[in-house]
Amino acid sequence: MKLANLNITALTPGAKIEPAEPLWKRAPTRDNDGVILSDFMMVIPKLKHKPLHVIKDVIREIERVLTYFEKQVVFADLNLKLNILWVTVQPVPGICADVAAAIHHRIPEAKLIASKIN
Repeated sequence: MKLANLNITALTPGAKIEPAEPLWKRAPTRDNDGVILSDFMMVIPKLKHKPLHVIKDVIREIERVLTYFEKQVVFADLNLKLNILWVTVQPVPGICADVAAAIHHRIPEAKLIASKIN
């Protein structure tokens, strides 16, 4: 399963936002072989209130991390309305902590708030 581009909800101020499929319907739960995937969630406080150029810088940093871990990362969604980053990964021991730590290293305000390891 290849990582699609980082899905970003409501990137630009005033953008027309239409109802999207709920995350639980879009985020994969199993890989192509039926193996259960792991996921985690991070909050980036007040991101939606930052200037657009800062938001774009944060997105670039997230994309750099996800690209570095492209063999393990299956899905990512950044919801700017909620300031939440959701990442789904292959079930590799320690990968949730590694990816979250790398994101936190590049974006210190990003905090791990939930993870599910199967």
